[in-house]
Amino acid sequence: MSAAKVAVVTGASSGIGSCLAKELAREGYRVGLMARRREALEKLAGEIRASGGIAEFEAADVIERAPTVEAIHRLAERLGPIDLLAACAGSGTETRIDPMNVEEVERMMRINLFGVVYCIEAVLPAMLNRGSGHIAAVSSLAAYKGFPGQGGYCASKAAVKVYLESLRLQVRKRGIAVTCICPGFVKTPMTEPHSFKMPFLLEADDAARRIARALRHKKKVFNFPWPMQRLVKFTYWVPDWIMVRVSRGTYRD
Repeated sequence: MSAAKVAVVTGASSGIGSCLAKELAREGYRVGLMARRREALEKLAGEIRASGGIAEFEAADVIERAPTVEAIHRLAERLGPIDLLAACAGSGTETRIDPMNVEEVERMMRINLFGVVYCIEAVLPAMLNRGSGHIAAVSSLAAYKGFPGQGGYCASKAAVKVYLESLRLQVRKRGIAVTCICPGFVKTPMTEPHSFKMPFLLEADDAARRIARALRHKKKVFNFPWPMQRLVKFTYWVPDWIMVRVSRGTYRD
């Protein structure tokens, strides 16, 4: 891996984003870190630098278009042209029906979908001009199935998956790779509040190593872990009443 390679990781203050940033730095990338929490980014950048890596950071919230684009451009100014975008920022909010929590769901969908779009907007023009680059974003195995109480989350992740698939087809002859990352349950601050059992739960650093390997191979779609992928696909054939019964306790009406 050439040390000249530059990767920008969003959602880098914790969870998958933080672990992936460290993994990419170990592979020789100069890493640009972006998230909302400046203190966490400063700490992570210090850890990467202490290990011999190169890291810069910018604080921005991906829900805001202009600040997101400007932050990524500032990272490119300091680190060089961006070879890899890893859009890891995301949010998970239960979708309730009585009463409906429309504002919470709307914010989550803006983060999960438009946050990805804004990040791509920041890097794609330069990649097209160079004829090279790699765009990756975190979707979820939840993109493949609507689960009770998770309608907004599943919909947002399905939208990311389809958006990336469409983008991949558009840029396939322009020298740009696109990878959609679809993890199952990963132990992160977002999943910590869950009181229900999360099958095949992975540690964030384990997930990051798997993602980094998939990025090296420029996989189009990376679904993992495979037992969870099989389980989700099995739910396609499960009657609704069984899905509701087994999901009881994971959501509120």
